[in-house]
Amino acid sequence: MAQQAYMTETDGSGSGPERPGSRLRRLTRRLTAGWRGDTGIWRRGVVLAVLALLLALVMLLHAHIPNGVGNLGSLSETFLPWLGLAVPVLLVLGLIRKSATALLAVLLPAIVWLNLFGGLLTDKTGTGGDLMVATHNVNADNPDPATTARDVAGSGAQLLALEELPASAVPVYEKALAPTYKYHAVVGTVGLWSRYPMTDVQAVDIKLGWKRAMRATVATPQGPIAVYVAHMPSVRVKLKAGFTARQRDTSADALGEAIADESLKRVVLLGDLNGTMNDRSLNAVTSQLRSTQGAAGSGFGFSWPASFPMARIDQIMVRGVDPVSSWTLPRTGSDHLPVAARVKLDTSS
Repeated sequence: MAQQAYMTETDGSGSGPERPGSRLRRLTRRLTAGWRGDTGIWRRGVVLAVLALLLALVMLLHAHIPNGVGNLGSLSETFLPWLGLAVPVLLVLGLIRKSATALLAVLLPAIVWLNLFGGLLTDKTGTGGDLMVATHNVNADNPDPATTARDVAGSGAQLLALEELPASAVPVYEKALAPTYKYHAVVGTVGLWSRYPMTDVQAVDIKLGWKRAMRATVATPQGPIAVYVAHMPSVRVKLKAGFTARQRDTSADALGEAIADESLKRVVLLGDLNGTMNDRSLNAVTSQLRSTQGAAGSGFGFSWPASFPMARIDQIMVRGVDPVSSWTLPRTGSDHLPVAARVKLDTSS
């Protein structure tokens, strides 16, 4: 039987088999129609090229943007991944302007962005794990704390941390979570619920004057782990001072010192840090621990604001254990999304 060939019209009067890549070539010809012989393609688009270079420099040198004025360094690092949206915009504008200079310049920020965040685009989620943990800033103004508690308990987490617990709502959370968690402790406005026994529960001083961080030893079947729950102070935008985070930064340093002094090998940190892993102001914490989302998640795992997540400020971080998977949980009555992770405590196998 003769092999049938798919035919397509050629530039001539006949027809022939469509060769691989011919569609791409036709699309390229359409986009670049009129470019041949146009000497202006290198002169046009200089402004776009400059903007592309500036974008690349901001992403490449973000650690050198000073925090002295309105904490701009931390602000840029908090929303750094979103700068990548400017790349396709510049690309389209370069095509519209028919500027070879602009199109070549756009390659630089694209490469820098992929170098910084390309690894987060791959799915690193694994299976298994000895322990599932979750954390949720439940929002002090949550209109339905009981439903929120039941929703996060239904995730199956053996350890659940809650932040921003108003004293008036604590009994509601305790009642709703009691069927799932036999053990729990609340320190100030943060709490930890566990299916395993807890000892050595104590407040962690993060230099606020009131309690928003705690530590407990949890006796898991694989042995004891130190669990920290923390809610860093909110970052504020002030009319005259701009984007300020001095109080948050001081608290982060204090939390980092406490974790550095931890005697147990295996450590899990759960909480709302009011900052991303890129934020230099959290270095005292992030330099010691691994992000489960970065190590075993899929995508960026943005958690705030819940209505349109733009940043991952709710963190699960570990030391001495292996992250297996990490993800966000469905929205509750809070302005944050809950986040969860599975980790492997037994690292001997």
